[in-house]
Amino acid sequence: MKARTKARNVHAKFRFRLYVAGDAQNSAQAVANLTALCRAYLPDRHSVELVNVFREPKRALADGILMTPTLVKLAPAPSPRRIVGTLSQTGPVLLALGLVAAE
Repeated sequence: MKARTKARNVHAKFRFRLYVAGDAQNSAQAVANLTALCRAYLPDRHSVELVNVFREPKRALADGILMTPTLVKLAPAPSPRRIVGTLSQTGPVLLALGLVAAE
């Protein structure tokens, strides 16, 4: 089953939503790390929506976001995944997003 999931992800379009707290250092790092990750591993196969929780606090609360930065993988399936932090540890981030198989 994991081989199918991995094979499906080779051509799938990934959709992400990244919740940030304005221009805070951690948020800026998360944006930079996600940009680099997408360029390296998902060229032309991704879209990223940035949500500034200072500008849209009600949306963040409605979406259950209590800490920033938080990355939510919206697509492809399976169910959405959340990663909290600056996304600086590439290996665990790729694993959490289903871009590499667990060893």
